[in-house]
Amino acid sequence: MNFSVKNSLIVFTTAVAVFLLFSCESNFKEVQKSSFSEFMPSGEADSINIKYTDSGRIKSILISPKMLDYATVEFPFTEFPKGIHVTLYDESGKKTFVNSKYAVSFKNTDLIDLRGEVKITNETGQVFETEQLYFDQKNEWFYTEKSYKFSDPKGVSYGEGVDFSKDFKIINSQGVSGEVEKQ
Repeated sequence: MNFSVKNSLIVFTTAVAVFLLFSCESNFKEVQKSSFSEFMPSGEADSINIKYTDSGRIKSILISPKMLDYATVEFPFTEFPKGIHVTLYDESGKKTFVNSKYAVSFKNTDLIDLRGEVKITNETGQVFETEQLYFDQKNEWFYTEKSYKFSDPKGVSYGEGVDFSKDFKIINSQGVSGEVEKQ
């Protein structure tokens, strides 16, 4: 009799363990589904061309082949997985052009993270190139800790770490090398 009670206890314990194992797997799959759906875009657009204006003046034009909007997540952002082409206008109408292969705009911080062959050019022939660059929209300021190349009609310089205004009038370099023509 002792033997059958012991066998019954083993069978019962095994059945409970199997039941718990399958119920945990089911719950885990539900958690995975809810996490996955949380990062589904709430909006999606192809071939966008957006003009930002202020007081009747165009401030910038954003062109991108693909935009994904994640407005419903805890920290909302907009992703441009196929890159962006942006034209920025200053007060006198001079243009600065920004291109990258990928970009993310964080809505609560007004920061844009540009990645992959980031290139900024302007009408005076200045060119800035790097692999990652941040743009502070509120202060109209660019910065990076990555290696970069800056070219203008006076020469070419290389460095690592820099911040600058959108019109290149103010440039703060951390480490720079290269040749620049004296005026």
